Amino acid sequence: MVSQMRRCAISVAANIVEGCARNSEREYSHFLNCSFGSLRELGYYIDLARELGYLDTAKAAQLRFGQEKTASALTGLIRSLR
Repeated sequence: MVSQMRRCAISVAANIVEGCARNSEREYSHFLNCSFGSLRELGYYIDLARELGYLDTAKAAQLRFGQEKTASALTGLIRSLR
């Protein structure tokens, strides 16, 4: 699960960077949406880790806060391209 969480987190940034390198806003938007999906997947793994007892509630809440804050910023970026 740790490996998958790391992959999600890396994928968020990597998709944003890859999208920036594309030639059109449509392609950029596509990669931002992929990034958003990875971010939501990460949120799922945080919740699952908490429910399985791998993360305590306080640490899970801290991680979820950062994940949701990032999701909010990414949502704003996606909306700005529409």
